[in-house]
Amino acid sequence: MNAGIAYDQAKQLLDTNIKDPIIKMHCRESEVVLRALARHFGEDEELWGIAGLLHDIDFDKTKNDIKNHGVLCKQILKDGGMSDDLINVIISHVYGTDCGDYKDKVRSDRFEHALAAGETVTGLIYAYGLMRPDKKLANAEVSSIKKKFKDKAFAAKVNREVIRECEKIDLTLDQFFQIALDAMKGISDEIGL
Repeated sequence: MNAGIAYDQAKQLLDTNIKDPIIKMHCRESEVVLRALARHFGEDEELWGIAGLLHDIDFDKTKNDIKNHGVLCKQILKDGGMSDDLINVIISHVYGTDCGDYKDKVRSDRFEHALAAGETVTGLIYAYGLMRPDKKLANAEVSSIKKKFKDKAFAAKVNREVIRECEKIDLTLDQFFQIALDAMKGISDEIGL
């Protein structure tokens, strides 16, 4: 699969379309988690990283009209030069939701499951980092994140079933949490944790 755009172009596209610093940070977190997953699977790190970085490219425009999330991104990414194949992977992260006409669609391949689970787990790990006494991920452990994962009241908006899609790509929750946690620790200064 070809991205159709280089990383520098993807970064510029993000900066042009996303002004909200929280969304921008989430996109960056998703990028590093996807890069780590690509490394684990021997896939193209830049391609997977671009998918993570740009998966919410339309969110500034759709956060108050969530039905169009995943719909507007198609045109933004196409206009930015992205390949149709990668656009389709990116859109898959909203499958099964009320966004667009994707309610009845299901993710079917490793890249799609990795993107959905990878971008979703960032919310759990970030919330966990914030609640730690030191507000840092440096000493965070997978066992503690797993406990918070089981507590449905903690980071309640984080969809646990989507995170469990890691199991569809032959990763246990522990393995997946470790990969994601290590990736996010690598940018802890950027994300303030």
